[in-house]
Amino acid sequence: MRNRTAVTAVAFAAAAALTLSACGTDDGKKDSSAIADVSAAPKTKAATVLDQPFTKPNLVLTDTDGKEYDFREATQGKPTLIYFGYTNCPDVCPLTMSNISIAKRDLPKADQDKLQVVFVTTDPERDTPASLGKWLKAQDPTFTGLTGDFATIQAGARQIGIGIDAPQKQKDGTVVSMHGAQVVAFSPKTDGGYVLYGEDTSAEEYAKDLPKLIKGENP
Repeated sequence: MRNRTAVTAVAFAAAAALTLSACGTDDGKKDSSAIADVSAAPKTKAATVLDQPFTKPNLVLTDTDGKEYDFREATQGKPTLIYFGYTNCPDVCPLTMSNISIAKRDLPKADQDKLQVVFVTTDPERDTPASLGKWLKAQDPTFTGLTGDFATIQAGARQIGIGIDAPQKQKDGTVVSMHGAQVVAFSPKTDGGYVLYGEDTSAEEYAKDLPKLIKGENP
C-alpha cells in the first residue's frame, strides 16, 4: 500500500499563486507542478489528504440555467468536487473533467446521484451560462457549471488556495487563462475540503478514490 501524502492547508494556500497552469498557450508548454509538492513527504499517489481541511468557500455565482447558485448551501452534506478552469482550454481543463466523468460512470447509480461536481469558470467574459452549459453537457449533463463576476470567482478560489489570474490576450490573439489546476474534494461528513488532486490524475485513479470520497473517508 502506498503512503498518503499530507500537506497543510496553510502551505497549500501560500504556494497556490506559484503553481498556475497556462491552459491557453498553444505551444504545448505548461506548468505541470502540483501544489502538493510543497510537502516534505514525497507524493506517492494521486490523492493528497490535507491535514488541515479548507472551509467551503463563500461563493455565490450563476449556474448554467442563469439562476443564483450558493456553493455552500447547494453542496452542504454532499460529497463534492470543485475545479476552476475554462471552456476554451485546449488540454488540462477538458481532460480533467473527462477523467472525472469517466470515473463517475463506474459508480453505482445511487452514488452517482450523491456526487456533486462543480466547474467554476476562470474566464467568465467568454464562458456565459449558455456556452458553459453546452460545454459541460458534452462532459456530463449532471455537472454544475458556474460563472459570474471575475473578482468574486477569484476571491472564492483563494479561499481554498487556488490561484487565478485574469485572462490575458496575447499578441497572436490567443487568450491565456492562468489558474491552479487542482481538484478539491469536500467531505459529506464535515463539509471540509480535505483531499487534493493534481492535473495529472487519471480516470482510473479517480475511479479508485470516488467510493471513499462519497463516504467522506480518506482515499
